[in-house]
Amino acid sequence: MLAEQVALKLIDVLNEITSLGECRNFMRKEYATLSRRVKLLSPLFEEMKEIETSIPGDAIDFFDALEAVLLSAKELLNFTHDGSKLFLVLERDKVAQQFDDVTVQLQKTLSILPYGQLEISDEVREQVELVHAQLKRPKGQADAPDLELNSDLSTILSQKNDRDIDPKILGRLSEKLQLKTIADLKKESHALYMMVIERGDDDDSESLEQISGILRKLKEFALTENLEMNEPDNENDTSCGRAFIEKIIPDDFRCPISLELMKDPVIVATGQTYERSCIQKWLDAGHKTCPITQQTLPHYVLTPNYALRSLITQWCEAHGIEIPRRPGSTTNEKTSGCSPELLRDKATVDALIRKIFSGILEEQRVAAGELRLLAKRNGNNRIYIAEAGAIPPLIKLLSTQDQRTQEHAVTALLNLSIHDGNKRTIVMAGAVPPIVEVLKSGSMEARENAAATLFSLSFPNEHNITIGKSGAIPALVDLLCDGNQRGKKDALNAFFHLCVYQGNKARALRAGILTPLMELLVDSNAGMVDEALALLALLASHQEGKVAIGNVNPIPILVEFIRTGLPRSKENAAAVLLALCTYDPKHLDAARRLGAFKPLTALVQDGSDRAKRKAIALLEYMNKQIELPTTQASSTTI
Repeated sequence: MLAEQVALKLIDVLNEITSLGECRNFMRKEYATLSRRVKLLSPLFEEMKEIETSIPGDAIDFFDALEAVLLSAKELLNFTHDGSKLFLVLERDKVAQQFDDVTVQLQKTLSILPYGQLEISDEVREQVELVHAQLKRPKGQADAPDLELNSDLSTILSQKNDRDIDPKILGRLSEKLQLKTIADLKKESHALYMMVIERGDDDDSESLEQISGILRKLKEFALTENLEMNEPDNENDTSCGRAFIEKIIPDDFRCPISLELMKDPVIVATGQTYERSCIQKWLDAGHKTCPITQQTLPHYVLTPNYALRSLITQWCEAHGIEIPRRPGSTTNEKTSGCSPELLRDKATVDALIRKIFSGILEEQRVAAGELRLLAKRNGNNRIYIAEAGAIPPLIKLLSTQDQRTQEHAVTALLNLSIHDGNKRTIVMAGAVPPIVEVLKSGSMEARENAAATLFSLSFPNEHNITIGKSGAIPALVDLLCDGNQRGKKDALNAFFHLCVYQGNKARALRAGILTPLMELLVDSNAGMVDEALALLALLASHQEGKVAIGNVNPIPILVEFIRTGLPRSKENAAAVLLALCTYDPKHLDAARRLGAFKPLTALVQDGSDRAKRKAIALLEYMNKQIELPTTQASSTTI
């Protein structure tokens, strides 16, 4: 079987684990630890994709075993993320033992990884060995159980008559378990139902029966509380909940998820409309489909439904009902907690988005420029501008022929991408290809900011693959060759993170990155020597990189950096030199002839820990090379 096929299967499992996101359920610590360790294996699978040969039989057995363990981990993580909260509390010890079992299985599997049969770089091997060492550590202290929660559950289970249960206990349970609303309880019921379907008759049958009983009591409590909340203070109080309930809300005005009147209706990719907070919770839970149509969403951009919002407002006015306000849209500064400046910004964002949709170039240019400044101003603005649906129209403006408008649009996206929550939205909305086009043919300012945007978007590692396949790397090499100082720096920054992914290292090398890199190494006026040398060290960890770097005669430059460079430069120069010398002994001989022995000895004395390790390894290789001819001569004499 080809290495790429094996790698893709494992990457698919890893992507499914990553898509689960953060766990808001119980067993958070165990979930986060296992999830983090599994994700650290990603570089191994990505590097396997680059191997074009078949995997030996022993290695196939290893990867089959690893796939089985990862599938077990995925199933456990998925259950912890979406499973019954009540089950996780009642069966805490049993679930914790499952986490321990999976950890042990993963540790044992990694211990038989056949490094000698696989073309794995030193960098990736170090990472895998780090994960293996973490797995062998003694089990960390788990999150302490909530004693009051356990006591309340025990009390409820011990009561045979529902009337004997103290409502305060049910209130505490609903609060701690976050099962306060009918929607919360429906979700818990569904999780319990799915567990019954998947597990059938097994040892958990008693627990499932107990959970069903507790869930029924919590539902009755929630319904009672809701009725009390809707009860008017007096019969003449027409402003209370009952007067509102008596009004017939048109179905089109209700959110299909919550069935409540929508305050902030938004449209998803399938054309369906939902309340923003409801559909956002659905997406945050890891769902990738439209709740109504069950179609897979090609992107997760939420576009405001201005027309429906207007109709809802008119209907409320006609029926004497208070107009529902979107979260954060109140004009009362004390209530909202927002500064007057931010409130003014919020009030203008919707109008600016409408200007972009107008199709009038002057209005589009002004609107993109204002959004650029608002997104630069503060973090709250970045969140609101994205939530208001500004990302898709800004992406469309990247294709405009008006340079200034294009500059505003790409810089606005750059500023929005500073907020981590917006990065995925921007990439999923299809922004990378048009950003690359700006990088290729835009004005110098637009190209600089396009490079900076790609750097910002590359921080979730999974985006590195998307950006690498988009044609961005040759365009970044061009900017590194012909850009101004700021453009080159932006390109270097983008490369440094993109090249964490092995496939992008090969793309960069084939695109000719070594030529501008070597020029930057000898150009002290450019002020990018340290950055260029650090990137060279990253490329040298790739097999193709060792060959390509060795062909440009870098040894004299590297030895000089080890002798006279700054501490960081010495460290990276030693790393590159070690990678080259372990690949081809002729480089070791060249370094020795250029007098590398003395500066390497000095580096062992006063270098950083990493620099010392590299220098010691180089000196050991040099000593072996010196001893070898003497040994050969002695054996010849005998």
